[in-house]
Amino acid sequence: MSDKPQGVLALQTIAMPADTNANGDIFGGWLMAQMDLGSSVLARTRARGRVATVAVEAMTFYKPVHVGDVVSIHAEMLKEGRTSMQIEVEVWVTRQPTGELLKMTEATFTFVAVDEQGNKRVLP
Repeated sequence: MSDKPQGVLALQTIAMPADTNANGDIFGGWLMAQMDLGSSVLARTRARGRVATVAVEAMTFYKPVHVGDVVSIHAEMLKEGRTSMQIEVEVWVTRQPTGELLKMTEATFTFVAVDEQGNKRVLP
């Protein structure tokens, strides 16, 4: 496991109390949604338009995210097809008040470029 984020910073937010489970940790689903949003920034830029998430592979959670953590989503293009893109996504947090940087999870997201009707289209 790398000791620093790979890829570009695509999204950054703060984990809030409304996003917690019964144990007081941040929901994995909330984290996955942030990963989808962050990686879609890279996918939309490359596709020059609409994209749809079609798959998520190999998601592994290493540690729980806490309320108040600064959550940073990093994305890196792994592979491009005719209509699709595979993007590696990493979630890192900065713990407050220590400033410790921790890798929390990673996954590979696959997007496809789509037209206004939602049909696949060729990447430009």
